[in-house]
Amino acid sequence: MLRSTNPATGEIIADHPALTTPGLEAKVAKAAATWAQWRSSPVETRTALLSAIADQFDAHAERLAAMATAEMGKTLVAARAEVAKCAAAFRYYAQEGPALLAPRPIEGTKATVHYRPLGPILAVMPWNFPYWQVVRFMAPTILAGNVGLLKHASLVQGCGQLLEEMAISAGAPDGLFQNLAIKSDAVAGLIADPRIAAVTLTGSEGAGRSVATAAGAALKKVVLELGGSDPFIVMPSADLDAAVAAAVTGRVQNNGQSCVCAKRMIVHADIYDAFADRFTAAMLAVTLGDPTDPANVMGPLSSIEQRDTLMAQLAEARAAGATLVGGELVGGKGAYVTAGVITDLPRDSALAREELFGPVAMLFRAADLDDAIAIANDIPFGLGSSVWTTDPADQARFIADLEAGMIAVNQVLASTPQAPFGGIKTSGHGRELGEWGLREFMNVKAVMG
Repeated sequence: MLRSTNPATGEIIADHPALTTPGLEAKVAKAAATWAQWRSSPVETRTALLSAIADQFDAHAERLAAMATAEMGKTLVAARAEVAKCAAAFRYYAQEGPALLAPRPIEGTKATVHYRPLGPILAVMPWNFPYWQVVRFMAPTILAGNVGLLKHASLVQGCGQLLEEMAISAGAPDGLFQNLAIKSDAVAGLIADPRIAAVTLTGSEGAGRSVATAAGAALKKVVLELGGSDPFIVMPSADLDAAVAAAVTGRVQNNGQSCVCAKRMIVHADIYDAFADRFTAAMLAVTLGDPTDPANVMGPLSSIEQRDTLMAQLAEARAAGATLVGGELVGGKGAYVTAGVITDLPRDSALAREELFGPVAMLFRAADLDDAIAIANDIPFGLGSSVWTTDPADQARFIADLEAGMIAVNQVLASTPQAPFGGIKTSGHGRELGEWGLREFMNVKAVMG
């Protein structure tokens, strides 16, 4: 049984029966049979379906948003924005599909490159962006001529079911995209199944190691997005007011539960005190409460378990000698934690290299540009980063030397359908979105002559 619980109230939303072994087999068989037909479908058929799915997202925006808010606690405002972003991604691939899939000549030769589908793709997805994380795989999968099998997080099964419903309502062939109500212990067996061509996962480092091990044993392609502890670097030339406002937004977006949240604020010593004062005051002023109330910037964390994990990390920070302002547990049935700031955390402490998945920032003082880069890179992760400086030389150094898959300059880092999304080091490998995400799960076939 997979249970959905409202983290704002503690009330059970629904219990979803887990698939039986015969039920799972039937879905995998259906996916394989559908791919045998869909792989040869005209590009125009695929792009028309993507446009129709986008229309379904628009038509059911309120229903989709309400389910995300109820199941994982994101504010209704944020949920609506997520749904709109999904519709935009489907339309991007619908519009660009013919050009992205067209054979490409190799200059100076008689060879061309053709792009062919691989087969059924398994996606293991998290709860924090219950639609957007899935659509980053779902839209290019459909365009490529592959079919999708979704193993969604247990606590957002309602969202998983709605994703399948949107595809069916848009006219997708039966079996093109299916939500699998299964637990994590069924994933390795699916990866080993010869009908599954490849696997993509967004989740924890531990989950990534498990999926990568299973995929490696089966010699199958895998894309991993495993989170990070993104640096937010502020230099003396930055617009301080803009940097403070962006730092707050970057840290508390999605209730502080985003892989590319700005988690570690690294500030040049010359402006550290001014930034710290303004940033701390702004974080303490963040409104918290009922996620359906537009007056609230944050709702609860996704679950009581997630809340307790964060509180244990904050206790670890205090034990290491750090100072915590905010980051307080809110009484009642909901999984609420106020926004907060950690200062004076020793750089060599274990927590300084971990990810805080909640609305609490770590604040570090950097002596100069080289020190800022050293602090930013001194973690096992390498997903995203945000740098705030108007100095072209500083910008060039950050772009060259920050160990991350993505860098935002004077803006909050965010994903977009057109640009590649992904990281390095223990943040994973491979890319989602844009032409790069499309081709991760395609046979890039060279044709000579």
